Order: sequence, then C-alpha cells, then structure tokens
Amino acid sequence: MPTPAAHSGKTIHDLATRLRRLPPSCGPVRLIGVDGHAGSGKSTFAGQLARELDDAPVLHLDDIASHDELFEWTERLRAQVISPLAHGRTAHYTPYDWRARHFGPPLALPPAPVIVVEGVGAGRRALRPYLARLLWMELAHEESWTRGRSRDGEEQREFWDGWVRAELRHFADDPSRPFADLLVRQCGKGYEVVPGPAGTAGPDLSITDGDDPSAVC
Repeated sequence: MPTPAAHSGKTIHDLATRLRRLPPSCGPVRLIGVDGHAGSGKSTFAGQLARELDDAPVLHLDDIASHDELFEWTERLRAQVISPLAHGRTAHYTPYDWRARHFGPPLALPPAPVIVVEGVGAGRRALRPYLARLLWMELAHEESWTRGRSRDGEEQREFWDGWVRAELRHFADDPSRPFADLLVRQCGKGYEVVPGPAGTAGPDLSITDGDDPSAVC
C-alpha cells in the first residue's frame, strides 16, 4: 500500500476536478464508484464529493438492494440504470423501502456529466466496465461494521448478523478493493485520497482537505 505524503492545500475539490476531466464511461456519463465495507463512511464521502462535482446525482445502492437480494441486484441495476444511461437516456429506478419492505415509485436519474454510485458492491465485476473511476473507503471491516452497528442501534442487530455473513461471501467471490483506482482514508474531519491497487490515477495523487482548518488530516 502506498504511503502518501500529505500536501497542505490539496482538497477534495482537486479530486473532483480530476474526475470531471475523465472521459465518459457509460454513454455520456462518468460513473464514479465508491465502495467499501458497510459502515465505512461511503455515503458521507459520496455526498461531499458530489457537492464538489457541481451537485452531481448520487445513486445509493441501498435503493437497489433489498432484504431478499442483498447482493443479487446486478440485473435490476443493469436494466433500470446502466442500460438507459449507456444510451444517453434518463434512467428510472425503483428505490427500496427498508422499513416497509417494498419498492417505491420510480425515481428519475438523468444522464448527468458525473454520477456517483455508492454502496457495498459498487465495484463489482459486472459494474466495473462502466466506471470511470473506482474509489475504495480504506477502513477495516471489523471497524466498519462496529461503526455501522452503533449507527443502526440494537433493533438492527439481527439484520447486521445476516449482513456480515452476506458481505463476507460477496467480497470473497467478487472483491472490489484490488481493482480500486483510489483509496480514501478518513483522518480527523478530512480525507486523504491516494492511489489504489489499480493505480490508474498515477503515483502523484495525494489529496487532503487542507484548505479547511477544521478538516486537516
């Protein structure tokens, strides 16, 4: 794993600038995948990145998965999202309601210049050909799951027990981290982004939220 030298003044804005310059990867869209273990901070990071990407849409894979299909949602994602975007059309997907346990009415997802796809499995092999970049939240699974369990409370304990087993099976069969272009590490209130195992971003990339004193790593 590379050991970065943090440079003051490098911010998440720099990452967004680099991503915005990438060639489209799915029709006219640059799909940016944000993967990692449950509880690793994907949603928070994806939201901050999307704001820097001119309020780019964020597709949460929690909206695609369901109780019955924690990870077996590839075909639904391909049909509802990937195929329309690849043809330059507005996608329509049916978000899953985890409390009511049913899919809701369709939501529109226009073919924006950049769309952030976040969730466990965002870097799965079926999706990687459509990604302009794959980012992996660099946090060990035990720490991630501890954070997730704390976040969701005791009422979700049984669900988490089943989720952990399912996530272990998923990543054993279809790992994402070895194919990550970038690794994202949370440090303090900021982030550090360094080249990942795939290393397509080049060895010089080291970004921290150094412009904001409250977010310095």
